[in-house]
Amino acid sequence: MNNKTIFLIGIVGVSLFVVSSILGGFLIENYNVLSQYISESYAIDTEYGKILRIFGYLPSGILVTLFCFLGVRYFQPSKLLKIGFYGIGIFYGLATVIVGIFPCDSGCNRELIDPSSSQLIHNFVGLLTYLFVPFFIILIGFGLKKTPNNNTFSLQSIALGVISILFVYLFASNSNSEYIGLYQRMVELMFVIWIIFCAIVIKDKKPAVNNI
Repeated sequence: MNNKTIFLIGIVGVSLFVVSSILGGFLIENYNVLSQYISESYAIDTEYGKILRIFGYLPSGILVTLFCFLGVRYFQPSKLLKIGFYGIGIFYGLATVIVGIFPCDSGCNRELIDPSSSQLIHNFVGLLTYLFVPFFIILIGFGLKKTPNNNTFSLQSIALGVISILFVYLFASNSNSEYIGLYQRMVELMFVIWIIFCAIVIKDKKPAVNNI
């Protein structure tokens, strides 16, 4: 698979996520993007939730997973890079697929009152995503420092990872905040921007010799 195809896989993957999250909010009356989770827009009882999951989040997660697993070949072999790319593929790409298969309960049941198994799986996978993905992005940034011609993307990765950790902290420590939805969206935005930057870098690369 050539670099242009992998570039498109990454861009389409994150585009599906962004479009689904925006559409989901518009399709629910009185939905507030500042104070409500993204998951509430495709919760188990929402009218268009199943459509958003099947045509939005599930393919998005699959494409992001493919992008990470294939994209790592375009960088010099490095343990840090492999851990980072495969980690993002699993904990962001596959995780998006899993939370799409297991949506949260109505209103995402923030107090976890008699939660369904789907809600528990959804929460656990989401927790793993926000705990690990920022560090995988930073790991890639440091891994790139050891390779030639990747200094800009290295700095971008470290910066986006650090910023995402800040918003993960705000998100996790202010669960009753009126801006909880904003904090979550900022975390997701950092992930999306990183994939876009990475896709652009890959678009102009050839596979690293030792990775062919």
